Amino acid sequence: MKSVAIVDDTFCFREETHLTVQKTSLFFPGDGFSVYNCQGKVVFRVDSYGPDARFKDELVLMDALGKCLLTVRRKRPSLHQRWEGFLGEKSEGQKALFSVRRSSIIGRSAVTVELYGSPGDEYFQIEGSFASRCCTVYNMAREAVAEIKRKVDASTHVVLGRDVFWLCVKGGFDSAFAMGLVLILDQINGDDLDDYHGDGNENGVLEDHHHHHHHHHDHVVEHASEEVS
Repeated sequence: MKSVAIVDDTFCFREETHLTVQKTSLFFPGDGFSVYNCQGKVVFRVDSYGPDARFKDELVLMDALGKCLLTVRRKRPSLHQRWEGFLGEKSEGQKALFSVRRSSIIGRSAVTVELYGSPGDEYFQIEGSFASRCCTVYNMAREAVAEIKRKVDASTHVVLGRDVFWLCVKGGFDSAFAMGLVLILDQINGDDLDDYHGDGNENGVLEDHHHHHHHHHDHVVEHASEEVS
């Protein structure tokens, strides 16, 4: 696959890359992250914003040195959750790089990612369940370009909890963009976390999530008269 830099070509690795994504606080969904390569070096980080991070409308993806690579922001008002990504630290009037929204294919839920300003209106589809750390990002040609998988401890072969997982990025695909999608998935799938508390109940985790109702107060206050996106 040819190299596709969406956020930063520094993070388009030639080989397929397995990144370990770790939540830096285990108490709150949608909190901070540290992302490591196979050598244990930090590649990306996202700072934690404390207990109300869950409802935070803006998250910033940084490299190991704290340089801002990407800002993702919840678009308001919108009837369904729609997020947008901006290069670097978003400035006033800056155009979005891409947008992300839930899209329901009958019988399964998916997330659609549209790249703005790309030739041929490029888009990606994310299918599977992020809440159970099992989903795939497909490009327009239906090639898998990134995958999120449960991480298994190499020595004990035990499946680790959901707070640490693999982000597998195909060679040439922008891993900074892939990690930006993880941040958004973590926010829009926060709803699903109510369905099983903690890691104790693994039963039924892989079922489809299309029948879950949004029951957070921030969904309820939106009115039908607002922009439908």
